Amino acid sequence: MVKRAFVAPDPGRIRLRFATRAVLGIGLAVAVSGLAGHSLAGAVTGGLAALLALFTVTDPTVRGQAVTTALLPVAGLPVLAAAAELHDHPVVRDLAFLAVVGAGVYARRWGPRGHSLGVFAFMTFFAAQFLHATTGQLPELTAAVLLSVLTAAAVRFGLWCYERRLPPAAVPAVPGVPGGTGLARVTTRQAVQATAGAGFALVVGQLVSGQRWYWAVGATWWIFVNTASRGETLVRGFRRVLGTVIGIGLGVLVVPLHGAALPTAVVVAVCVFGIFYTAAVSYTWMMLWVTVLAESLYGLLGVLSPGLLALRLGETAVGALGAWLAVLFVLPVTTHAVTDAWIQRALRCVHTCTAEATARLAGVPEAGPAPRVAELEQLLGRVRLSVAPLVHPLNPMLGRKRRARQVLALLDDCAREIRGLVAVAADPEASHDARLAAACWRVEAAVEALIEQEAGGTGEAGGTGEAARARETAGAEHITAGIARPATAGPARALTHLHGLERALAELAAPLRTPSGSPLVGA
Repeated sequence: MVKRAFVAPDPGRIRLRFATRAVLGIGLAVAVSGLAGHSLAGAVTGGLAALLALFTVTDPTVRGQAVTTALLPVAGLPVLAAAAELHDHPVVRDLAFLAVVGAGVYARRWGPRGHSLGVFAFMTFFAAQFLHATTGQLPELTAAVLLSVLTAAAVRFGLWCYERRLPPAAVPAVPGVPGGTGLARVTTRQAVQATAGAGFALVVGQLVSGQRWYWAVGATWWIFVNTASRGETLVRGFRRVLGTVIGIGLGVLVVPLHGAALPTAVVVAVCVFGIFYTAAVSYTWMMLWVTVLAESLYGLLGVLSPGLLALRLGETAVGALGAWLAVLFVLPVTTHAVTDAWIQRALRCVHTCTAEATARLAGVPEAGPAPRVAELEQLLGRVRLSVAPLVHPLNPMLGRKRRARQVLALLDDCAREIRGLVAVAADPEASHDARLAAACWRVEAAVEALIEQEAGGTGEAGGTGEAARARETAGAEHITAGIARPATAGPARALTHLHGLERALAELAAPLRTPSGSPLVGA
């Protein structure tokens, strides 16, 4: 786990820059709050607003990010005002909190912007409970949010906008299960699930503690973020509890018990860096840093104690249980449905990448396979996240675990061959070869057969049955014989990559659908 968090590949040092900029932006936001004369509550609110502005805004373009950042206060401040107004009306407050939970998750259907605004709205309500905000504090807290979002935006889009030098990222949206409307839509089901899970967490959390019950609701909420199936949510809940346990243990050693200002500031800066640096590679490690950060804030507020840490762990467990019960019994979204949707999209992208690369080799100037490769990498990352429950060490279904690992390995093989093919296509000396078109057609046929199989077709994908094996062997012999004939280096290397791609696609048929017809991950 340590190796995954700190030795994971960081192309272009994006995670390092992401984390360093966060420390700078949040530090400046807190400093601005202090210069404005805000209290500790105002500084905490401002720091949280800056953290969310830098962490949750993930639009694929800088312009989109700026628009979403500008909309954050529009979504958050009315919720903050409502939470403060309802401070002395617990029943109405609880119902309003659940409504914010449901609306926040449902907003994910509008992509990254909806997700960001939903998270910001939820966290402003959560912060109001954390600080016991009242109407008398609203002017200060409102000013803190506005100043901090403005400061974070100045850092992100002015002082250090490294995204301007990066190519636009391909951010695939969350796919819906078959049907895609009403309760068949993943985001709709998850909104209902999250509301139900948060309701359970709220009631049981208040039985555990009348003061810190919102921890349980927060745990349920964050377990649902960035998940799209039952299996993903179960694994994320386990990792949240594990990260909290480790974070509490670490916090006991490093957090100043009575909130000494300078040591606490150092610990908070390290935690912010850790949250941003590890978020993309390890949810457990991210939760470790979040827990230590929360301990530091409670130290500043003068209420940190061993009993409080035990209570946090208990409320986190309640929140995780609420999420687990909701995804198991309330409109469950099966891992199989979501995984198949992502695999189909990845396979279609393989098809498109191959066609674009072959067109470029044939001399079509407008053919551009490079952006498709970036999209394929994004889709494969989402496949890995979706399949994570199957390859988890605690998964007892060894057969499905083995098949899931085989699917991941073969999709990685496809991506490797695609990258090689695109590199050949970028070579200006590569020329057209008639054999490329034939090989590309075979790849297209293999992809179409796999997609039909995933959609519940006959299962006659390339690589299943003796006839398909014979076709694959004949194709391999044809390519090998062609490479043996005089040819330029470009087409020969392209044919090698296409043959490797054919082989990987042929081998994918078996783990994606066994001869008995059972799916990869089950219903």
